[in-house]
Amino acid sequence: MFNTSVGILRFFGILEGISYLVLLLIAMPLKYFLDLPIAVTIVGGLHGFLFVLYVIMIAFVKFKKRWSYLWGIWAVFLAFIPLGTFYLDKQLKTKE
Repeated sequence: MFNTSVGILRFFGILEGISYLVLLLIAMPLKYFLDLPIAVTIVGGLHGFLFVLYVIMIAFVKFKKRWSYLWGIWAVFLAFIPLGTFYLDKQLKTKE
């Protein structure tokens, strides 16, 4: 998986997707139902960092592979949808 730039992008996509799900399904309920805002602070910071790495990797792969700008916009858009990065991973697996 780490042999190619697409493989590294897939790895960061999976990490970003997991952090997003943890933020939405664990940290936010802890904040709003159990009054534990520290969970969102910690997981939100980690998710933000992983999101930035993911977008950087999208840009890197886009320019290295000479894929279209529309593909790059699509890849970033999928990061805002829960499970979207896993869908992109499935698409990238077929391109690799």
